[in-house]
Amino acid sequence: MKLFDNTEVAFALKSDSQLERAYFLFRMIQNEPMVRIGSAVTNFALKAHLPIEGLIRSTVFDHFCGGVTEEDCLPIIDNMYNNGNVHSVLDYSVEGKDEEASFDGALEKILKILNFCEEKKSIPYAVFKPTGFGRFALYQKISEGKELSESEKQEWSRVEARFHKVCKSALEKDVPLLIDAEESWMQKAADDLIEELMATYNKEKAIVFNTLQMYRHDRMEYLKQLHQKAHQEGFHIGMKVVRGAYMEKERERAKEKGYPSPICENKLATDENYDNAIRYMMEHKNMALFAGTHNEESSYLLMELAKQYGIKNDDKRLWFGQLFGMSDHISYNLANEGYNVAKYLPFGPVRDVMPYLIRRAEENTSVAGQTSRELNLLKTERKRRKL
Repeated sequence: MKLFDNTEVAFALKSDSQLERAYFLFRMIQNEPMVRIGSAVTNFALKAHLPIEGLIRSTVFDHFCGGVTEEDCLPIIDNMYNNGNVHSVLDYSVEGKDEEASFDGALEKILKILNFCEEKKSIPYAVFKPTGFGRFALYQKISEGKELSESEKQEWSRVEARFHKVCKSALEKDVPLLIDAEESWMQKAADDLIEELMATYNKEKAIVFNTLQMYRHDRMEYLKQLHQKAHQEGFHIGMKVVRGAYMEKERERAKEKGYPSPICENKLATDENYDNAIRYMMEHKNMALFAGTHNEESSYLLMELAKQYGIKNDDKRLWFGQLFGMSDHISYNLANEGYNVAKYLPFGPVRDVMPYLIRRAEENTSVAGQTSRELNLLKTERKRRKL
């Protein structure tokens, strides 16, 4: 039996009723028209303030999220860690707020999570999105090389100050910090800022991690250039490597604005790009890798590479990451073999987390084979348990 086929290990933490709920949800998600209609109806109901939060909470929310607050998440975090050896990354998944007060609020939230990380071995990383700390349009303007007004310059220095405050705290507490990637047309500003932060805070080891979305065909070249820079300036690279989360949006915008799409031409090219990135990172010292992947082949490859380069299963420079509620067959079987594994555990008010949940559902329908693989494994385990 191949490692990821072991459903007994994969679903050991799920009660019979949780297993049934997962089976029901993935059957729904497999139906693309259903997901589209469901998303539209949910959006409408939330905007119209209809009382559907209870229903959302007991179905999708509880399957894909840890809770409404950090404290809500603690029983799940403890259960995964104590009974499955799987760590958690607390992900405050509130999107699209554009006021200074909400940016300062997000900063306080991340500083609080850093305290959690310092106290609990089960939470090895903190994470945030660049647009949690500043306006999307501001990143975009800087990425496009446009001149900022005086007030925008002040606004940007507040954004930089938030990043520095969080990185300084992460360094003091010795907790690595993952910074997510977003849409390509705002990413350059974030990349440039994060490179500065790496040069400042990653002198001894990787504390600050950027994210590479490998469905972008230019990211391999970017990684090589960054590696050269790190070599010259004497800092460590921390990188979360993922396939990417905004594909449809990226392609539509490129078509609409008439520029070449930044996205690889097909799934195969993305897969090759992803595997090349993890190969490159494993080959070179002074790099720490957080491999965010739901792909079994890439996970097997990474295990092979670790063996090849003499990197122990529990070496802190190598982590595997999956989203909570998905790919338990990868997470728990890897953890069972002694690898470092972390689940991204989203939390936040139900209403505010909905955009995240809808994106997850849509992504699942668009990744060929992902949902049917989840369903088959759940079926196998139901059979094993004679449900």
